[in-house]
Amino acid sequence: MTPLEKMKSLIGKEFTESPSPFMRWLSPIIISAESGALIFEYQIRPEWLNPAGNLHGGITAAIIDDVIGATIFSLNEPYFYTTINNAIDYFSSAKAGESIIAKTVIIKKGKQFINAACEIWNSDHSRLIAKGSSNLFRTEIKI
Repeated sequence: MTPLEKMKSLIGKEFTESPSPFMRWLSPIIISAESGALIFEYQIRPEWLNPAGNLHGGITAAIIDDVIGATIFSLNEPYFYTTINNAIDYFSSAKAGESIIAKTVIIKKGKQFINAACEIWNSDHSRLIAKGSSNLFRTEIKI
């Protein structure tokens, strides 16, 4: 079964079979999985908050980085890719107990580099929490 087929088989469920220990800790629910485009839902936990009681920017950045990585897996590439940069804009806050939705898309795939983007929304898509873009470089490490 390809990585994309595995993700599709888990739609509506927690992504417990991710190769990323960090993603397993984040416990996302797969909402949609297509080649080069994923939608995951996350439940904000208290340990994800900053001292003001809002979703910590570092967790937001980590979610963007991790779900973009999963989007690369959805392409069924034979090699691992590594993030070489992240650019993130923060627009709104979220609190413990709220759900957030991360939507990704591959912008451009070349022979060595991939550019991808992610938007994080509140659960009813009425408020953009953050958006980010990343460039990733193909390694020589086989999956």
